[in-house]
Amino acid sequence: MNKIAQKQPLVRLSIVIVSYNTLDLLRDCLLSILPQLGSRDEVIVVDNASSDGSADMVANQFENVTLIANNENLGFGKANNLGIASAKGDLIWLLNPDTRLMPASLDNAVGFMAANPSMGMAGTALIYPDGSPQSSVERRYPGHRYARQMLGGLPGTIAWVMGASILARREVLAAVGGFDERFFLYGEEVDLCLMVRKKGWPIGFIADSVVGHHGGKSERHNSQTVVMEKKFKAEMLFYRKHYSTAIIRRIKRKNRIQAAWRLMTLIPLSRLRPGDRKIAAKCDYYRLSWRFFGDR
Repeated sequence: MNKIAQKQPLVRLSIVIVSYNTLDLLRDCLLSILPQLGSRDEVIVVDNASSDGSADMVANQFENVTLIANNENLGFGKANNLGIASAKGDLIWLLNPDTRLMPASLDNAVGFMAANPSMGMAGTALIYPDGSPQSSVERRYPGHRYARQMLGGLPGTIAWVMGASILARREVLAAVGGFDERFFLYGEEVDLCLMVRKKGWPIGFIADSVVGHHGGKSERHNSQTVVMEKKFKAEMLFYRKHYSTAIIRRIKRKNRIQAAWRLMTLIPLSRLRPGDRKIAAKCDYYRLSWRFFGDR
């Protein structure tokens, strides 16, 4: 039986934050949340075995925050599911630890969901630390051009919203079973949003709920190649879950052709400009794409 569906909504809003080695950013995030919390709201931090003292910081400095301290890194989706299963709210805000709520963002987010009962989930506006806007809404899925017929008839016009800040109804998360835990990191929100739309709920966007977002901080110690490989694996998992074999074959072929074409121009250029890091990074990307989308 689905554990997410068993909890009764005892509070208005549950904020779930999955953390991994982002101590200072997590502290700032919590400090931005607490002044906006209502008496019927709660905050849950799920720590994925951080080695920087994040869990101890939450336990010692934020007594009103519920802490779930994992003994290992369970990944983003599985850790979020633990937080969702422990949450008591009928609204659940999935928030990254490298975010900060701008003034009135919490009330505006809750107000939007109350005023739009047909919306299953919604993303908020995101900004970079310097205040410039950050893209948080996508109208197309990966490989969309090859899967238009399969994706036709879905409710709403938003395909997916960035996982750094998503509000969802408990009943909706219960209906889709939460995050697909096969996605360890990257692609989880894309998959979740598509599952929600397949169940008949559109995805919304809350323009007046603004959240600051650094981005990529939990992966800052990994090489670019490692990060790219994780993203490619998540992309392929998404294709295999939602698309037909024929569509996947076309997507792989397109990526191989694109990689070969770009490498034909980038490799000679890299020899002419051996110190150019941007060109080197592009070469690494397309070499990995060529290998990854080969015979699999």
